[in-house]
Amino acid sequence: MTIEVRPASDFADVRAVIGPKSPTATVCWCLSHRIPAKLNKELRGPARGEYVAGLCRSVPPPGVLAYDGDEPAGWAAVAPRADTTYARSRQIPHLDDLPVWSLWCIRVRPGHRGKGVSHALVAGAVDFARDHGAPVIEAYPLDNGDAKVDTTMAYAGIRSTFERAGFVHAADTTSVLAGHPRVLMRLDLRQG
Repeated sequence: MTIEVRPASDFADVRAVIGPKSPTATVCWCLSHRIPAKLNKELRGPARGEYVAGLCRSVPPPGVLAYDGDEPAGWAAVAPRADTTYARSRQIPHLDDLPVWSLWCIRVRPGHRGKGVSHALVAGAVDFARDHGAPVIEAYPLDNGDAKVDTTMAYAGIRSTFERAGFVHAADTTSVLAGHPRVLMRLDLRQG
C-alpha cells in the first residue's frame, strides 16, 4: 500500500476525514486550536463546515490529507503557530522567537489504522511546513510510554511517532490529555 500526502485543499475530502456524519452536528472540525475560543463557540452546526471550506480555499490550506489510492485516509492540521491558539497558550511553552509551525492534530479514518498513515501524515506535514518557509515545526503529543491511549484522544499524536520522524523532546508542558502529559517535540527545518 502506498500512502500519498497532499495539501488539504479539497473540502469534500477534508469533510470525509474530520466532518461529522450529520451536517448539523457541532463537532470540532479541527477548529478548537485554530480559531479564538469565542469564534469556536459561535460557529454551530453547518457553519463549522463552511468555515473549514473557506480554509481549504486559502493559501496555504489548513493542513494535509493522506490518501490510500483515491480515498482520503487521514488528516493532519499544520499551520504557523501564530495563527493558532498555541500562540497564546499558558500550558505549551514558547522556546524562542522563531516563527514556528504547529502540528497539533492527526486523524486516521477507521479502516486505515495500523497501516502507517499517521507516519505518512507527520512526514507530509513536515514537508508542507518546510515548503511554506517554516524554520521549525513543533508538535505537542502525548507522552504515554507503553500505556494505551483512547483513539478519540490520540489526535495530539504519540511521542514515539514524532521521535521516529526525527523530532526531539524540546520541553515539558503543563498540558495533560486523556491522563497523559503532553511534551513539546521539535524538528529544525533549517538547512546547514
